[in-house]
Amino acid sequence: MGKKRVLAYWTCKALKLHVVPLILVILLSSMVSQSVDIDSDEKGSLLLFKSWVQDPSRSLSSWVGSNCSNWTGITCENQTGHVVSINLVNMNLSGQIHPNFCKLPFLEQLVLSQNNFTCPIPSCFGNMQNLKSLNLSHNRFHGILPNTLMRLSQLTELVVSGNKDLGGIVPRWVGNFSTKLEKLALDSNSFLGEIPEELLHLESLKHLDFGNNNLSGSLPDFHQPLVFLNLGSNRFSGTLPCFSASVQSLSVLNVANNALVGGIPSCMASLTSLTLLNLSFNHLAYKIPPRLVFSEKLFVLDLSNNDLSGPLPSKIAVTTDKSGLLLLDLSHNRFSGEIPLKITELKSLQALFLSHNLLVGEIPARIGNLTYLQVIDLSHNSLTGSIPLNIVGCFQLLALKLNDNNLSGEIQPELDALDGLKILDISNNKISGEIPLTLAGCKSLEIVDFSSNHLSGMLNDAITKWTSLRYLSLAHNNFNGSLPSWLFTFEAIQMMDLSGNKFSGFLPDGNFNTSLNFNNRGDISKIPKEQRITWRDLGTKVSIFVSGSSELRFIYFLSSLVGIDISGNMLRGEVPAGLFGLKGLEYLNLSYNFLNGHVPSLEKMKSLRALDLSHNSLSGHIPGNISSLQYLTLLNLSYNSFSGFVPKKQAYLRFPGAFAGNPGLCVESSGGGCDSEGLPVVPGKAFEDDNADGLIANGMISLWIFASRTQLLKLEFLVEYAKGLAPYKFSLLISQYLGIQVDDY
Repeated sequence: MGKKRVLAYWTCKALKLHVVPLILVILLSSMVSQSVDIDSDEKGSLLLFKSWVQDPSRSLSSWVGSNCSNWTGITCENQTGHVVSINLVNMNLSGQIHPNFCKLPFLEQLVLSQNNFTCPIPSCFGNMQNLKSLNLSHNRFHGILPNTLMRLSQLTELVVSGNKDLGGIVPRWVGNFSTKLEKLALDSNSFLGEIPEELLHLESLKHLDFGNNNLSGSLPDFHQPLVFLNLGSNRFSGTLPCFSASVQSLSVLNVANNALVGGIPSCMASLTSLTLLNLSFNHLAYKIPPRLVFSEKLFVLDLSNNDLSGPLPSKIAVTTDKSGLLLLDLSHNRFSGEIPLKITELKSLQALFLSHNLLVGEIPARIGNLTYLQVIDLSHNSLTGSIPLNIVGCFQLLALKLNDNNLSGEIQPELDALDGLKILDISNNKISGEIPLTLAGCKSLEIVDFSSNHLSGMLNDAITKWTSLRYLSLAHNNFNGSLPSWLFTFEAIQMMDLSGNKFSGFLPDGNFNTSLNFNNRGDISKIPKEQRITWRDLGTKVSIFVSGSSELRFIYFLSSLVGIDISGNMLRGEVPAGLFGLKGLEYLNLSYNFLNGHVPSLEKMKSLRALDLSHNSLSGHIPGNISSLQYLTLLNLSYNSFSGFVPKKQAYLRFPGAFAGNPGLCVESSGGGCDSEGLPVVPGKAFEDDNADGLIANGMISLWIFASRTQLLKLEFLVEYAKGLAPYKFSLLISQYLGIQVDDY
């Protein structure tokens, strides 16, 4: 099933801004004053805390004098000056916590989240027995939860998320130390063992987050009406319970990335308040029961990466004109049969993932009725027929992935209506014909993969309109004619693959200085040297962020090998010198052509990691400075007409077989003569290592979807884009925010 990658779910109450009458403001200010002096003893405790803390941002520089209103993050009670609230979130504080900090007996709220405190949680925190809210999340606290915290009987909220070295067995007292506890968040830590039985019966508990730990045992049922439950990314086993005590309250349920087995019980449809359900990355099996139909409140349903089988459910959720599923992910299962027409009735759907199944038949023509769709991924199935013309009805599409099917027909000229499309992948199908000139209308395209089809014709000027193009693969088709002069003029291009076609003529000697990536890769020293690559593993990593309701915002991150592959064509003539002067280029493959002439100096290609010029008619001496390219991992100059003497001091021994098939070339051996050993019997075999450890780049596509006035969904799906015979994989990761984003990603 592959490596598990599941993002935990976070939620917080939405902030609501209201116009408050002046009289109410006066009443509130009489309770907590902004001008009272801090109690002298408590002021001393705070100053001792400050003296132990590293504060490079000088966030606590206002802690002078006695006026409480001047002290950043401090709130005092009006009459007495006692400190009742401390909020030091995200102030870049670090170091230790002074024991006297606990001498604040009237403190009700303590927030130290998103800092860098590096110590155990002080046991003296248990002395602050008026605490109602304690938030120590996203620090570097380590050790265990001190037992003294069980004294905090007034606590309603305990949040210690994101302290990766905090763990141990979950103490039993967390389930009964406070009968007022509503929120317990211990996620993204290192807790072990099972969930204490006492916690399953804590009536006050509404929000429980144990995600991203090492908890184990059977997945328990809970006996209180929970609203939020995240147990994802642990080691829970057993079958899914019905969560019957939460049928009217549970809104978010995440048990992804565990070891759950069995089927999905139809009783889960009784969870009528559910807005998000993530059961992905488990071992769930069997058919989806017909009675499993969720309410119209469900926004996100992720059943991906399981072993579910049978036909796709004809109806999975109730939908209305104003509500219904926004995201449906049934990918990476064993669903079979055709795509049911009922899916096209999910009018609110914005992201549909059905990839990596056993689906057959044609893509439903009525898919164009889903006018809110932004992502369609039907890749890695056995779908037939042509791309339905009606798909242009999905006019908000950002990504369309139909690769690795048995689709045929031609690319419809009407696809130009998808003018917001960023990713178009129809690779590994049986699509024929030419690239329509009308595709010039898809001006937003950034990733285009038409590889491994039956496309033909010459490259037309429609491609020049894709001015934001970053990845282009037309490999393994029947394109012909000469390469156009504009080929290397895309400013954002990072990866271009035209290999395995019938292009002829000369390599265009154009302006190679246009591409920012080809000319300035940046600090390649950050790439680990142990990451070895083969030609089939050259890849790209893309991140896309989309936010808003009627307005979309895009941020792309491309982090992968920068390269050009024009191998396996019929090109002739000399290689333009400018191509060997691209200091940002990380790989260059011109093999299996009819190129001739000399190879100039490569000293400018400081980022080069792979170079294949094999199976041409290149001549002259081997450039003497190749061995100085410290990041070069693969070198293949075999089967050319190079000549001359290559001294051992040039360190070519790290490229065995790189010079095979050059009869006029003498590579100095350890004995001082010419080394002719190790030449491959079959041309090219020295560099076809499909099992070598490759660099398959990973990336996130994050899709922010406006659900309602108080709900914002962040949908993230992992992209692994590998060139050639290893097509990229799509898997879904989801996180949901109900309200305001508070967690640092």
